[in-house]
Amino acid sequence: MAAKKGLGKGLDSLIPSKPIESAKEVSDQNAVENAKAMVSIDKIEPNAEQPRKAFDEDALMELADSIKQHGVLSPLWVHEVKNGKDSYYEIIAGERRWRAAMKAGLKEVPVIVMNLSEQEIVEISLIENIQREDLNPIEEALAYKKLLDEFNLKQDEVAERVSKSRTAVTNSMRLLKLDERVQQMVIDEMLSTGHARAILGITDKDKQYDFAQRVFDEKLSVRDVEKEVKRLQNEKDSDKVKEPKIDPRLEAIYAELQEQMKKTLGTKVTIVPKDNKKGRVEIEYYSQDELDRIVGLFQSIRHE
Repeated sequence: MAAKKGLGKGLDSLIPSKPIESAKEVSDQNAVENAKAMVSIDKIEPNAEQPRKAFDEDALMELADSIKQHGVLSPLWVHEVKNGKDSYYEIIAGERRWRAAMKAGLKEVPVIVMNLSEQEIVEISLIENIQREDLNPIEEALAYKKLLDEFNLKQDEVAERVSKSRTAVTNSMRLLKLDERVQQMVIDEMLSTGHARAILGITDKDKQYDFAQRVFDEKLSVRDVEKEVKRLQNEKDSDKVKEPKIDPRLEAIYAELQEQMKKTLGTKVTIVPKDNKKGRVEIEYYSQDELDRIVGLFQSIRHE
C-alpha cells in the first residue's frame, strides 16, 4: 500500500504501516486471519460496495504489463464469503491489481485474508482509494454518504476515520446536491471540483445543468463561474425585493380577467401588477400574422 497520509484511530489498528512479514505480526493486528497466501484468481470476486466504480483501461494495461514481468508485488486484501459448501474471497482492497492480474493471465494472486465487519471493510476500501487518489470526487462523496447513512456515523466521526477535516467531508458531500447530469460531467472530467462547487450556488437543477454545459462549452475558469453565479444570485435577490405584495382579492380578479382577455384575443395574456393600483398587461404572439391579427382586433374595438 502507498505511504500513509495518516489514518483515523479507528483504522490504525486495521491497516499495517509496513508490509506484513510474519504470522505473529498478522495475529497482532486482531483483524487478520492468515499471512500472505496464494489463491486461485477464479475464487476471487470484486466487492459490489467498493467505492470506486471506474477504472482507466490504459492504466490497467500498463499495470498488467508490469505484473507480467514482476508479478503482483502487493497482496490483495480479501475476506472469505461462505456459500454453503462452497466459498470465495471478496476483495477489500486491491481490485485494480486483481483486474490487471486477470489481463496479465495470472492463475493465482497473493492475498491476505481479513476478518472484518462490514463497516470496517467499507472504511478500508474508502481509505485505500483516497490514499491512492483513485476515487473521482463523486465516488468519494458517495462513499462518505454510505458511512453516514448505513453505519449512523456523524460527519466528524467520518472525518476522523479518513483523516480529513470535517469541512473537507462536508464540502465533498455537497457535490451530491448537484443535478445528476452535472455529477456525471464531474465524473467525465468535463468539470473540475472547483467548477462544480461554484455551480452549487444555483439551486434549480435544470439551470445547473444548462449553466454547466455553458461552462464546458465556453471553457470558463472557476473564477469566471463564481462571478457569474454571484451575478445570477444578485439578480434573483433583486427580483425578490421588487416583488410586490398584492391583495389576494385582486389576484383572483386578475386571474379571471386574464382568462377573459385570453378568450377575446385568442392568445396568452398576463397581468403583471406593480402594486395594488399599477401594473402592466403582457399579450403574447408567436408570429407576425398573429401580431397583425391582434392589432386588427384592437383597431376594430377603437372604431366601434
